[in-house]
Amino acid sequence: MSRPDQRAADEPRPITVEIGIQHNPEGSVLYRCGGTAVLVSASIEDGAPRWLEQPGHGWLTAEYQMHPRANRRRQQREGRRGSIGGRTAEIQRLIGRALRSSIRLDRLGERVITIDCDVLDADGGTRTASVTGGFIALALALDGLKKKGKVRAGILRSPVAAISVGLLNDAPLLDLCYAEDRDAEVDLNVVGTAEGAFVEVQGTAEGAPVPREHLDSMLDLALGSMPRLVAAQRLALETAGADLDGLLG
Repeated sequence: MSRPDQRAADEPRPITVEIGIQHNPEGSVLYRCGGTAVLVSASIEDGAPRWLEQPGHGWLTAEYQMHPRANRRRQQREGRRGSIGGRTAEIQRLIGRALRSSIRLDRLGERVITIDCDVLDADGGTRTASVTGGFIALALALDGLKKKGKVRAGILRSPVAAISVGLLNDAPLLDLCYAEDRDAEVDLNVVGTAEGAFVEVQGTAEGAPVPREHLDSMLDLALGSMPRLVAAQRLALETAGADLDGLLG
């Protein structure tokens, strides 16, 4: 079937990464995939949360927000009445879980890393872009700590990345844009590693139940894209002068 941007069914959208967009965070990137753009920052604060009763351990959390004009029509900013919507809370938890899987919190020291994800343009896949870009920002922040001698090699387990995959007219499609996501029979968000390990799968059938073989083909498609996503992360970090291999172990 023909896609809006003429990509092959197993072809992800083009990725570009700009490093150091903000001066103050320990790590910041502008991550673009197709028409989606997310500004991601990683901020480090000394001191562990009070509830984390594990001396020497740190924590990682995430926040996610849509710019009012990330979509075609302006939306009100969330949080103006002191709360955020259920979708936003769900996405924040996904990003946090995904990135915590990549870091050894027992080697971080008593620090909190906050990953802020601000969607500037939304054309589908904003949560998966936040995870993939979030890992780059996290690695930049940790590289800075390592260069100061505050963390050692092995602070990271493995890079993690994420991508969406859907079923449209019974055909699995990788990295859905908004028009495809809107009409898909199934929409999955898959977080994984370049080695093919799963971190998390979010998804649902939007109507009729879906046969198991369709789900399997979608998961294979998503995991098959992870080496390419991780290669883009690695290239961005190398361009910024960050030593990813020095953080892994």
